[in-house]
Amino acid sequence: MAKKTKPLGSTQENEAILAILDSTSAEIGQNFFVSLVKNLSEVLNTTAAWVTEYFEDEKRMRAKAFYIGESWIDNFEYPVVGTPCETVVTEKRLVHIRDNLFDKYKGNPELKDFRNTNAVSYLGIPFEDIDGRILGHLSVIDTEPIPEDQEVFNIFRIFANRASAEMRRLRAEKETREREEKLRRLFDSAMDAIVELDCDYKITRLNTAAEKLFGAKGDKFLGRMFNQLLTKKSSEKLLHLTEHLEERPEGEKFIWIPGGITAVTEIGDEFPAEATISKFEMDNQEFFTLILRNVNERLQAEQKIRSLTTESEYLREELKSLTESDGIIGESEALMRVLSDVKKVAATQATVLISGETGTGKELIARSIHSLSPRTEKPFIKVNCPAIPSSLIESEFFGHEEGAFTGATRKREGRFKVADGGTIFMDEIGELPIDLQSKLLRVLQEGEFEPVGSSKTESVDVRVIAATNRDLLKEVNEGKFREDLYYRLNVFQIVVPPLRKRAQDIENLANAFIEKFSKRNGFTIYPMTKEELNRLKAYSWPGNVRELQNVIERAVITSVDGKINLDRALPSTDVRTDTRTTSSPDTNNENVMSDTELKELEKRNIIRALNKTDWKIAGEKGAAALLGLPTSTLNSKIKSFGITKEDKI
Repeated sequence: MAKKTKPLGSTQENEAILAILDSTSAEIGQNFFVSLVKNLSEVLNTTAAWVTEYFEDEKRMRAKAFYIGESWIDNFEYPVVGTPCETVVTEKRLVHIRDNLFDKYKGNPELKDFRNTNAVSYLGIPFEDIDGRILGHLSVIDTEPIPEDQEVFNIFRIFANRASAEMRRLRAEKETREREEKLRRLFDSAMDAIVELDCDYKITRLNTAAEKLFGAKGDKFLGRMFNQLLTKKSSEKLLHLTEHLEERPEGEKFIWIPGGITAVTEIGDEFPAEATISKFEMDNQEFFTLILRNVNERLQAEQKIRSLTTESEYLREELKSLTESDGIIGESEALMRVLSDVKKVAATQATVLISGETGTGKELIARSIHSLSPRTEKPFIKVNCPAIPSSLIESEFFGHEEGAFTGATRKREGRFKVADGGTIFMDEIGELPIDLQSKLLRVLQEGEFEPVGSSKTESVDVRVIAATNRDLLKEVNEGKFREDLYYRLNVFQIVVPPLRKRAQDIENLANAFIEKFSKRNGFTIYPMTKEELNRLKAYSWPGNVRELQNVIERAVITSVDGKINLDRALPSTDVRTDTRTTSSPDTNNENVMSDTELKELEKRNIIRALNKTDWKIAGEKGAAALLGLPTSTLNSKIKSFGITKEDKI
């Protein structure tokens, strides 16, 4: 244990002060505080001494050094509440407790750890920052009363002042380091390349973006002339501009480099760059800051934006189709069976093949499957296979790289990539060229493909729903469709019935179309008469629901006195089917036709329309418009039936 604290004479006081100065003058940081409290304990002959840092918000002390009984306590901290230290820091004064220390302060349970020291007296003093904020305090305790001695108090204040100075220095040093670290992070995290030059135009510093831009670590450039980063012409341009910076007023010694400059990477590649140059002084030395941005990177970013814009066109087209569709309307038994299948397969991940005649609503069935599936929040992308030129189908499906073919001026994502996570609907899959079917099969089996002009394999998670109006199995037997692709697509088949097999739905459909087109055109249309409904039911509807929609739209547009005009809207009698299907609207008609007979009827109907229009297929007066079919669909049917100009009815 330390000896009893004794009063000091002036000589002893001076010797104590000299001892303090001598022992701490060469120390800084943690070593300084260790030396300080050890000397304090020895000079004052106390049992323990410690110096702390004060955290006002937490009301806690954390010891920088704690010397007790000729040993050290590490990592010691304690709450000040209920201690004499609390009085020191809150009242900002020296606190002297001569005796009965633990009788006077019983509130802090952590003081119990000191009872075995038999300490009875305490002396503590705060030290402050220049703004008066408490930084910490200095304390001693002893086993015998510490006398009220001004010489001791003076020595104590000297120790506190030394501790305060070092604490302020450490805090200033920490704040400086933090500011420098923030500036370094700001410098290195900048998107643009930043190059610092000295007055001789030698490189003194580069940020991370500059290292990446020029293709080498910063230490390879340090001390090199800046012209090694630029072409000769750009170096001369930059030198000329820096000469004019001196003429600019303070605070404006910077300039945007008009037209930019051409920079050179470590391996000699040149690239255009936007740039600014500025000048500053530090310690009477001049420095320049060159900031560059690779224009190619901006162009690539703009290209990416254009690419995303193009891709969004797919989604806008589908959104338009979705908002313009009339939904699935009908209550017939045949339609109810289809909708039951839709509900069952929607919840699965199975590939679906939807078959049915043109205009039956296969796309609506596909959309219903998607909307009822777990993928409903993801894209639904439609691909109309016959509408895409054969030379561009692969690019449309899988995308392409810039320069992959003539006209490929930029990279483009394909529809499978856009549909990732969602559903892709491939309408008229039977029209898909045989050479592309193998690539589609790979996507279905492995979820992988390569964009045109790229060797990189892309992976997607896409559900495929295909639709066709062809007999794909027949196409397989004729070698026009891959057998393995057929069975991969035909996991779950849904056959959409033609309108002639769901005659009881015609009334609901027709009324829905009348309401739609009358609102669109601002017409008032009376409900259909029984005679008008019978005429609609008597027609064979080779174009199915789509043809019915077109007929009703024409009937509304040409309406007279609020009555639909079926005389103008329905195809003329010479393009109707024969009397077996049109003689009576009676749903109990016993005449039943086979599939072959129906196809023959459809073929004859198409030939009639072609002959009536002199084989004009497209346009307002073409056969497609007369039949209520898309031009591409009619062309497909002509090809499928093998119809030629020699055919006559």
